[in-house]
Amino acid sequence: MKNKKNKKKIYKTTILFIFLDLLAIAGFTLMYGPWGEFRNAFVSTAMNTMTHQYLAKIFYSDSTIEKIKNSNYFVEIDEEVKLDNITINTKEKNKYKDSYEEELFTRTPGNDLYKVINLKVGLTKGYLVAIYDPSKVKLISTKKFNIGGSGERIITMCKRYNGKVCINAGGFVDNGYGSDIPIGTVIKDGEVIWGSSTADTARDNIIGMTKEGKLTLLPYATANEAINAGVNDGLVFGPFLIVNGKPLQIVGDPFGKAPRVAIAQTKDGILMFLVIDGENYINGATLQDVINILTKYGAYNAANLDGGTSSSLVIDDKLYNNPPASAKSQGGRYVVTGWGLIP
Repeated sequence: MKNKKNKKKIYKTTILFIFLDLLAIAGFTLMYGPWGEFRNAFVSTAMNTMTHQYLAKIFYSDSTIEKIKNSNYFVEIDEEVKLDNITINTKEKNKYKDSYEEELFTRTPGNDLYKVINLKVGLTKGYLVAIYDPSKVKLISTKKFNIGGSGERIITMCKRYNGKVCINAGGFVDNGYGSDIPIGTVIKDGEVIWGSSTADTARDNIIGMTKEGKLTLLPYATANEAINAGVNDGLVFGPFLIVNGKPLQIVGDPFGKAPRVAIAQTKDGILMFLVIDGENYINGATLQDVINILTKYGAYNAANLDGGTSSSLVIDDKLYNNPPASAKSQGGRYVVTGWGLIP
């Protein structure tokens, strides 16, 4: 009887080690095998985060990482946004140029504020929200910055601002859990509420909204330059994906696949929030996927926002999207800023 138990135990142990060996072989093959696409995506995704760069360095040498980075990059659009080309007229039309424009402009019965368009992006889901009065899109944020807290969930911010639709927006100092320290300047109601000491010196890509509801993108600008250019609410992030109808030129896949968030506007003034689900390093969307979707729906200007585990879309006080598992379990990640439709 004892021998049978021992044999059974040895059998189970052998099966376990075989399984672990197969898992190790599969992992080794993925990391070092002939499939450069996976390797490029893994390194690009890891190196474009602040806290997960070590994952790439565990498996690859500095020279290999540098080679991958040099073959995966984007060329920023060197052009100022032409706000005069945007005429806000979001009424439904009698005739549309294609099915995407018709889908964007046609209201959901009984809702003239916004419309949710459900998308399929590869193996995951996406959500495009059309907002018909862009002047009601405002910056939302935590109550205070840098007080030793860990930021706020978008669902909490959105409720406090009485928002109907909200997404996360800018980056923050990442301690693994989130923090209440924004990266770059933050502008609210024409005032610098974060970064006032460097409002005339610090330069970065500023994503802003004017009082009229026009999305504007200012490359390498200071906070005060943005305010002087008409920015009422603004923050730092990027890259800019579409400027005056011209898409960002991407070589290779510099960011890999991941959950994504973006903001965009058509020439008619319809503002778009785009959120795409996924799991970091596994699935989601590339920046090229995001550009392709927004281009189909007529985006004239568009910018990338903070994605990954920060990705949150809140509609009517509910988390509408499916963030990565680590964030979903807590109702969305703690972040510092967002954009909200505030009726």
